[in-house]
Amino acid sequence: MRFFSTKNRSHKVSFKEAIFNSLPPDNGLYYPETIPSLNSEFLSGLRSRPKGEVGFEIAKHFLGNEIPELDLKRIVDETISFDFPLVRISEQIHALELYHGPTWAFKDLGARFLSRCMRHFIHEEEKNVNILVATSGDTGGAVAAGFHGVEGANVTILYPKNKVSDLQQKQLTTWGDNIAALEVDGTFDDCQRLVKTAFLDKELNTNLSLSSANSINIARLIPQMFYYFFAFQQLDDWNNVVVSVPSGNYGNLSAGLFAKKMGLPIARFIAASNSNDVVPNYLDTGKYEPKTSIETYANAMDVGAPSNFVRMLEFFDGKVENMRSLISGFSLSDPRILETMNQCHQSTGYVLDPHGAIGFQALLEKLRNDETGIFLETAHPVKFMDVVQKAVPGAPGYESKIQEMEGRESIYTPISNSFDDFKSYLLKH
Repeated sequence: MRFFSTKNRSHKVSFKEAIFNSLPPDNGLYYPETIPSLNSEFLSGLRSRPKGEVGFEIAKHFLGNEIPELDLKRIVDETISFDFPLVRISEQIHALELYHGPTWAFKDLGARFLSRCMRHFIHEEEKNVNILVATSGDTGGAVAAGFHGVEGANVTILYPKNKVSDLQQKQLTTWGDNIAALEVDGTFDDCQRLVKTAFLDKELNTNLSLSSANSINIARLIPQMFYYFFAFQQLDDWNNVVVSVPSGNYGNLSAGLFAKKMGLPIARFIAASNSNDVVPNYLDTGKYEPKTSIETYANAMDVGAPSNFVRMLEFFDGKVENMRSLISGFSLSDPRILETMNQCHQSTGYVLDPHGAIGFQALLEKLRNDETGIFLETAHPVKFMDVVQKAVPGAPGYESKIQEMEGRESIYTPISNSFDDFKSYLLKH
C-alpha cells in the first residue's frame, strides 16, 4: 500500500515513510492509495472472530508486507488488550465505550498502535525520532502512555494552559524519562499550528528527525477502524445502523468512513460537535470556514480548524453533496450538554462524559424509528468530574481511578504560543 498527499496525488510514500514523516512536504495529509474491501466471507463471520483476528485483517490491508505478519499480529494484540463494550442505553441506542484503556480515552487505541509500529521500525534501523504532539486533553496522555520507555523515541507534548482538566494534566505531565510536556499560553489551535509549522521548518528537519502522533498521522486512523467492527460484533441487528461520532479533529469519523468503505454496513454517520461547529456549518452551507476555537465543557473537541477535514473531502471527492449523503451535522451548547447528562442519568442511570453526551443527544434528535443508533463514548467521566458534578449532583466519584493519579508529580515547561520560542526549545532540548 502506498499513501499519497491530499495536495498532490503523485507524491506517494510507503507506510513507514508516512508514519515517520507524518506530513507530506506540501502540508497535505497522507491518504491511502486505495481503501480495500474485505471479502464477504470475513464480514459474514465477523461475530465469531476474535478481536485480534479482526484487527489484523484490517491492518494488513494497509501495511502489506512492511511489518512481518507475526510482528503485526503481536502489535495488534498489544494494541487491543482491553475491552470495547457496547452498552444498551435504550431500546434504540447503544454506547460504544472506548475508555477502558490505560488513560481512559479512545485515543489509547491509536497511540498504542502507532507507538508499537514506530518501535518496530526504530529497533529495525536503530534510529531515533522526535515526536511532537498537540493535545486538547486526551491525545497527549494516550501518546505519553503509549510511548513511555520506548527506546529511541523522544516525545514532546504541547497542551493549552488552563484548558485541560486537572486529571488530564496529570496524565500529560507526570511521566518524565522520554516524555516532555509544554504548557502553551494559548489554545489547542495554537498548539496544533506550532506542530504543523515545525514539520515545514527546514532547519528543524535538518537537525531533528521529526514525527507526529496526532491524528494527522495515518497510523492513528488505521486502528480506529477496529472498534467500528468491534461494535458490529456485538450487535444482533445490522440493519439501518447509525453511528454518532463526537468530533473535534475528525480522525474518528474519517476512520469510520474507511470502515464503511471496507464493507461494514453503516447506514450513515452524525458528525456531533460542541460549539466548535465548523463541519456541521459546512454541511449546512457548503462553506468551510475555520475559526478560533471556543472553550467548552467537551474540551477534547475544542478545535476550530480540524485537521482531518481534508481527508473527509478526499473521501467525498471534494463535493459537499456527496458528504451530505452520508453525514449529517449536529452541535450542542454547554448548557445543553449539562441538560443531556442530567436527563440521561435520571432516565437510564448511565453517566455520560461531556463528549459522549453530544453523541447521545444527536441520536435522540436525529434517529428515525426504524434505525439503531450507536454513539461513541470517547472518554471516562472521571476525566471531567467538575462537569459531571455540575450535571449530575451526587454522581459516582470514581475515587479509585482518581487515587491512581494522586501523588504523581507534574513536570512541565511553560511556553508562549510563538513559533520562534517553540523552535528554540526544540533545538535546545
